Amino acid sequence: MTERPTAVRHWILAATTAAAFLMYLDRICMAAIMNSDSFKEDIPLDPVMDGWIKGAFFAAYALGQLPAGYLAVRFGARSLMSVYIVLWSTFTVLTGFATGAISLLLARVGCGLAEAGAYPISSGLLARWSEWSKRGFTSSVVSLGGRVGGAIAPWLTVTVIVGFGDWRWAGWIYGAAGVVFALFFWRVFREQPKDHPSVNPAELALLNAGRPLETSTGGNKSYVFPWRIALTHRSLWMNSGAQFFTNLGWAFLAVSLSKYLIEVKGVEKSLAETINTLALSIGILGLIVGGFFTDACLRKWGVRLGRIIPLAGSRFLAAIFFVIAMTLDNPWALMVAFGMAAFSTDFGLPALWAGLQEMCGKHTPPLFGWANMWGNMGAAIGIWVLPVVIRSLDRNGDWSEGLIFCAVAFVLSGLFCLGFNAEDRMEEAA
Repeated sequence: MTERPTAVRHWILAATTAAAFLMYLDRICMAAIMNSDSFKEDIPLDPVMDGWIKGAFFAAYALGQLPAGYLAVRFGARSLMSVYIVLWSTFTVLTGFATGAISLLLARVGCGLAEAGAYPISSGLLARWSEWSKRGFTSSVVSLGGRVGGAIAPWLTVTVIVGFGDWRWAGWIYGAAGVVFALFFWRVFREQPKDHPSVNPAELALLNAGRPLETSTGGNKSYVFPWRIALTHRSLWMNSGAQFFTNLGWAFLAVSLSKYLIEVKGVEKSLAETINTLALSIGILGLIVGGFFTDACLRKWGVRLGRIIPLAGSRFLAAIFFVIAMTLDNPWALMVAFGMAAFSTDFGLPALWAGLQEMCGKHTPPLFGWANMWGNMGAAIGIWVLPVVIRSLDRNGDWSEGLIFCAVAFVLSGLFCLGFNAEDRMEEAA
């Protein structure tokens, strides 16, 4: 009788997905916190400082990507990921203790630096703990955890603040939950499938089936960051550019949509947060559909087109939905338009993740961090530049110039996606 594979890979995937959920909850909650009446009474901020604090998180997150990915290879994912979860949760707790703009800024910078390690580590983890033919789907599941956390963050944060009567409780509760979860992650995870005491030979064979030979570098203290590849690999730059311009446009959905609905469309605050949550929730469906779609494309057309088709097509669609949103006034119609923009954005994420894993091989954690660094610099710049674009060019208060800015960013992202080739593997370039 053939031995059935154990299901440890599913527990690993669940733990990684839960970490992404908590990470995005701690990340996106700040927009709702800073829009709350109790926060505004406690720490009044002008629009410029408001933007700097929100953008500082993404800038710190971006700058922390490269060293986090490198450290994951040097010291292993299990220890570092557990430490990172504790650190970003601690800074989320400290956010609740902020007394002014400077202490709030420092807490968000610390949170951003600590969260920077999560996705580079997760990318290397998925490369080892998912079946080769299902990388797109497993990548979509982890991304799903992050998007669920981001989608419910506006609604849940408002609920917590209203329930406790003080914005600080959101930081305290979210941070405490993360510290407890770090202990669970440490218990479940192991660096390699062969090192996990609960993995049987059948599951190990399943994970190795069809996988090209890749040299593991986890825990390799002599590992040197592949600067030559990072600086000269054309396809890696195409992926980095695609991430930069995607997040340049996506940042509006993450931190400015509620404000747009309230200030431009006159939507009541609680309804605006609900619409924001629903719009981001529509994007969640894009992750699952996109994961299945990119794996199906890979089976039909191979690695290169299997990743390019969902990546490039989804970026051009997102641009179209931003343009459509400019013509709408009904809040629920706007929810659908921005929801479809979020759907299109998230639809391409599994292809982006899986493509990087296939291309980077043993260099996945540091070079995933390299590409993700550029993506999150796009988010930070988007948060800082969008108010400047609106203030400088918007003459009638409809934010149309801001929406055009986002649409153009997605078009540029799509063009970079067309130049991405996941078959141009680092193992061959090294």
